[in-house]
Amino acid sequence: MAKLMGIATHTQAKGEITTHDHIEVSTEHGLNNDYQGSRNKQTQVTLLSLKSWQQACAECGAELDWTERRANLLVDDFEFNPSMIGEQIQVGDVLLQISCETDPCSLMDKLHSGLKHALTPNWRGGARCKVLRGGTIKHGDKISHLKRF
Repeated sequence: MAKLMGIATHTQAKGEITTHDHIEVSTEHGLNNDYQGSRNKQTQVTLLSLKSWQQACAECGAELDWTERRANLLVDDFEFNPSMIGEQIQVGDVLLQISCETDPCSLMDKLHSGLKHALTPNWRGGARCKVLRGGTIKHGDKISHLKRF
């Protein structure tokens, strides 16, 4: 069973990352006090697969904390792919809809040479989501993959 392994936000582009044990999520603003949440309703929350992050780091010989990827939610037992666009992910009581891939940026190569390239295949960089139903999420919450409706 997949579960939420981490929660992180940042208040501005390239700003400091703050981790949380729990956080409020809304359809208007995404994660409370997160930079991305109210900028684009289709890409309010970013998800990162623990397995994909570990694969990318191993491929380029890096040992980096997942927060360096600058994603909002770290999930285990999950891998994202293009066929998941439009599908829903339930995290606790919060409902998200996958809208697109999170493309790795050049900042990743500043962290470690080759990291951007290692994050590029198979959606290793993660997925962006729209918030369909808000609520509070917490570390350890169960995650369910729901098919497109």
